[in-house]
Amino acid sequence: MPYRPPLVPYETFVADPPDLPVRQPGEDGVATVGRAEVVATDPHGVTFKAALSDGGSLVLRLDVAGHGVIRVRLADDPQARTRSARALALVHPRAHPAAITVDDTHVHIDAGAIVAEIRLDPWHLRFLTPDGRLLLDQDPGTRDISGRRRTLPFGRSTADGAPVAWHESFVAFGDERFVGFGEKFTPLDKRGQRALMWNYDAFGGESDRSHKNVPFYLSDRGYGVLVDSGMPVEFDMCQSTHSSVQILVPDDLIDYYVLAGPTPTEVLDRFDELTSRPYLPPKWAFGAWISSGFFPDSQQRVLERARRIRERDIPCDVLHLDCYWQVAGRWSDLRWDDEAFPDPTGMLATLTGQGFRVCLWMNPYLMTDSPLYADAARAGYFLHRPDGSTYVADVWHGSYPASAIVDFTNPDAVAWFRGLLRPLLEQGVAVFKTDFAEAVPADAVAHNGMTGVELHNVYTLLFNDLVADLTEEVAGHRTVWARSSYLGGQRHSAQWSGDVNATWPGLASTMRGGLSHGLSGVPFWSHDTGGFHGTPDPELYVRWTQFGALSPLVRLHGTTSRLPWDFPAETERDAVAALRLRYRLMPYLWSAAVEAARTGAPMMRALLVDTPDDPTAWTSDLQYRLGTDLLVAPVTDPSGQRAVYLPTGDDWIDVGTGERHDGGRHLRVTVPLHRLPLFVRHGALIPLVAAAGTVADGPFDDVTLVSWGGVDARTVLHDVDGDTVVEAVRDGDTLRVRTDGPLRVRRLSVVGEGSPRRLLLNGEPVTPTPFAQWFPDG
Repeated sequence: MPYRPPLVPYETFVADPPDLPVRQPGEDGVATVGRAEVVATDPHGVTFKAALSDGGSLVLRLDVAGHGVIRVRLADDPQARTRSARALALVHPRAHPAAITVDDTHVHIDAGAIVAEIRLDPWHLRFLTPDGRLLLDQDPGTRDISGRRRTLPFGRSTADGAPVAWHESFVAFGDERFVGFGEKFTPLDKRGQRALMWNYDAFGGESDRSHKNVPFYLSDRGYGVLVDSGMPVEFDMCQSTHSSVQILVPDDLIDYYVLAGPTPTEVLDRFDELTSRPYLPPKWAFGAWISSGFFPDSQQRVLERARRIRERDIPCDVLHLDCYWQVAGRWSDLRWDDEAFPDPTGMLATLTGQGFRVCLWMNPYLMTDSPLYADAARAGYFLHRPDGSTYVADVWHGSYPASAIVDFTNPDAVAWFRGLLRPLLEQGVAVFKTDFAEAVPADAVAHNGMTGVELHNVYTLLFNDLVADLTEEVAGHRTVWARSSYLGGQRHSAQWSGDVNATWPGLASTMRGGLSHGLSGVPFWSHDTGGFHGTPDPELYVRWTQFGALSPLVRLHGTTSRLPWDFPAETERDAVAALRLRYRLMPYLWSAAVEAARTGAPMMRALLVDTPDDPTAWTSDLQYRLGTDLLVAPVTDPSGQRAVYLPTGDDWIDVGTGERHDGGRHLRVTVPLHRLPLFVRHGALIPLVAAAGTVADGPFDDVTLVSWGGVDARTVLHDVDGDTVVEAVRDGDTLRVRTDGPLRVRRLSVVGEGSPRRLLLNGEPVTPTPFAQWFPDG
């Protein structure tokens, strides 16, 4: 239930989720699986007849859906599937051979990296590693001293005689930690929280309400759980009782997958196999995006902005035009405001010549004042009410006119919407910001018969699929800049965190959201640098820009200006320096991005990704690795001080001081405003290029390779023309570096105590390049 502060009125949103019904006193309504009998076996799994505590029976199926993946389904009908599948499939299992053993009392299903062990009577299911270590154990249900249920075990519940939800419960070990569920702005470890899978217009990034939900979690015991449902699934992560994880699924079945590790990266790789591989945006998308801001704009202002960005040597690849490229009050009819933008074709051509790409804001709603509304409503292009009338909803929470919601289950509406977007792409627009899409009301009805509850979460996937498909068809790439998402949404890159407040706590909670989302299979994430709502003070603007510059993707955007020159001169200097650092690191960032797209592991890596056996890593949620070799600890208050934890397994070099520190320790650091706490893994090989105004499409050229420590090391660097293996071997006072691949390494630099005097690059002696400072002197 949403938290209601004292004396603050709780205002509901048109698209809030329906509550599950409350049973009357004395009404049980819980039917749990008590025993089962084997009905059939096949090369992939076992089908059971499950006897329920209320005397009924259900079909139960366990099968292997991939190496290290076991699927569990309980339903009335063996062909049942989630109601959201009427719009699109969320999970794509593949048949995989299983090693199955059946006797009179037990069944074993071996999926290679994970084994399901089943006792038939009384029913009990648990999952183990191949060597017998317990991963996951069903909770058979517990009651308190008065006899009331504390947990809802494997089965189904009714209220007033009607089925309302399926449920499963697992024993939670006393020290077990859980992460995931999408972009949640709460502490990284979700133990003690209740995660509701319902996409909200969250009005910020500082609560458990999220624009992007993923019904999936990771455990530090070395497994993950994925629920295939587009409905408002609830995960009670030891909130009702600290001893149990409970999953409630208000759908036509419960259909979940247990994914083996043992590492988080292995779980995420299996997650991607089931849902989708992340889409790797083009190189330019990793440059800086600078926005007009959420206030009136014009062609003249855009061109002036572009001119000043280039004159002031501010790195930037994308200019974003927010709502006001259209006529106010007609959003989002996807047509230029002819008065403010008299020659958009000419403007786009000019910006292209200056090295900019242009992103346009849009959403899937249409205000009733738009000249397009009447004809589109008559044609049935919008969601409707149960009585057949067009559903006009307050999607802007009273701040702007009500809107209709485009019905993407209607093929004619899809064709109409594509027809509005196509001319813009053909005109020269490079990419769209796909905003909103969380406003499908619970009582709406879609063209294909789905209710609003059934469509609500997956609506954003239909929306982003449409825009990405058309963008690829016309512009040759699938990049969108999306606010909302759901299971499988990693195929839509990029995603940003929404309308966070421009405050220091807002910066911190935004970081938590990004780390949580990265642990849910989404590697390419960003946020409104500077905060969205309000005006950041100069110090906050610098610190947030430092965070943004070392995020997977970066965009400066807010309700007021985030242009560097609209802040004091020293603020502009420090913020732009952070962006230039990003552009110098571009070969490293791009290589990390390629790896993330291949594996599903995040670019912005919670510490637990690389050191899962380090208990502190599972609770560190205000710092992260960017790729595997950089440790970033953004400053989150105006003091310039913060605690930094250096993860185990490596030593770390402070970029600002050059000091080397052991891993597995806490530091208290104070850093001046012109830099942030940044550490490099001792032994890392980091590629750099000269800072430029834009990111070139082709391979990186004139690369400087920096050896941190001057020691033996090996890495693989990715570029658009292939992979390069780099090996460094220390032999006395000589460091030999050899590259095998196309990367154009021209210079070497060494940082750290005891640096070698002699450097060889592919057998040829080179003069050590002095290591340029990553930050200005300040």
